[in-house]
Amino acid sequence: MVSRKEGQYYDVKSAQKKPSELSDIVSAYANAEGGTVVIGISDKTRRVEGVNAQGEEKINNFLNLPKDCCIPMPEYRHEFVDITNDAGKPDRLIMLHIKPSIDKVITTTKDEVYLRIGDKTRKLTVEEIRQLEYEKGVAHYEEEVCPFATMEDLDPELLDAYREKIGAVHQTNEQVLRARQFIVKRHDEDALTNAAVLLFGKNVRGFFPHCRIRYIKVDGTSMRTGADFNVVKDRNFDLPLLRLIPEAKRFISDQLEERTTLESDGRFHTYPEYPEFAWVESITNAVCHRQWGLRGDYILVAKYDDRLEIKSPGRLPNIVTVDNIFTTRFARNPLISRVLTEMELVRELNEGIPRVFKEMKEAGLPEPKIVETAANVTVILYNGKTANSSDKPSDNHLPENLSVNLSVTQHKILRMIAEKQYINATYAAEILQISRNSVNAAISVLKEKGLIVRIGEDKGGYWEIVKK
Repeated sequence: MVSRKEGQYYDVKSAQKKPSELSDIVSAYANAEGGTVVIGISDKTRRVEGVNAQGEEKINNFLNLPKDCCIPMPEYRHEFVDITNDAGKPDRLIMLHIKPSIDKVITTTKDEVYLRIGDKTRKLTVEEIRQLEYEKGVAHYEEEVCPFATMEDLDPELLDAYREKIGAVHQTNEQVLRARQFIVKRHDEDALTNAAVLLFGKNVRGFFPHCRIRYIKVDGTSMRTGADFNVVKDRNFDLPLLRLIPEAKRFISDQLEERTTLESDGRFHTYPEYPEFAWVESITNAVCHRQWGLRGDYILVAKYDDRLEIKSPGRLPNIVTVDNIFTTRFARNPLISRVLTEMELVRELNEGIPRVFKEMKEAGLPEPKIVETAANVTVILYNGKTANSSDKPSDNHLPENLSVNLSVTQHKILRMIAEKQYINATYAAEILQISRNSVNAAISVLKEKGLIVRIGEDKGGYWEIVKK
């Protein structure tokens, strides 16, 4: 408890504080994803003070804190932990386990509303409170009972891995699932929740056919239909969430290209098409925060020649908007989010989206876009290939021997070959918005000047820049 870092689900507070001073963190946890407050450890020095010296009346006030200082009272439970304090004397800590409020906004007796975001407790504005009220009007889909699902439908390997990760190897699967609210009572009988099957299910497709990531690769910068249909790769991943993210990551990683650029030092430099963190985090966020209650849709990852699009069903969760997404965090699926965080598949602190933008910028790539519609949220990552640029590249971006007597079109095609060796006349004509004859003429000039050479046969071959 002393060494554990404060975060989305955990905090420590000194017992010397007044119980009413802790009402903000109780409100924050209840309005977010729940969490545990340990009373008796200094939040400034991490000194183990204990609570016994505060007297029984104050201890009782701590135990009744959620009831006395919050409206309405959030669901919670408390427990005492016997310890030896830093003075060497037997003592106790109080643990308040605050459950997430599903259908109510929890305010303090001062009529203030808080939300837990990473390791911060944040006071909400009037507009944010209203948005929170909208979201709280709907129960969490992940907490509903999954009809007909039994323990036999869960993957024991995934459960074992999870128990080991959280340090619960000496507890049974049922004990862990019940403690994490994946087993609930229904008509006095144990029942598995939707979250349990989504995370750990053997045959998740049988219960949730929409638990899927679909990857498609499009030949070009826009999708066409009919005789011009240009999807050249299509792959579905129908797996429980704890397998879905790693498997999709492995496959998509092999599909992404490298980009080679001519830089001011006159040399070619090769980089990943997209920074790994940027696209992996975007896909993980889609899995973690999508509206799982929308059963007719799935997560779509579409790779175009100039961009990667990650589309997630449903709007942004709760008070999160496109404008405040850098500073605001709210998990639509707190139970799923917590497990993915504990398995280190999701970042606990609110660094995901800001870091995506930061890494794209550091890679010299255009700023990503986040587009929200009435039905979905799409993150768009660009790889730096542009379809409409008409500016001639400056000569200092090319080696001296490449910057002489080249037309604008020849410059552009040369740079396209540097980034994508397997280009053809049709592709180049579409990107540059010129005729195929113009492309072929430019390629002929580059070949005659000894700047490019054809490797392999026409079909399956590629152009290579002669590195003089």
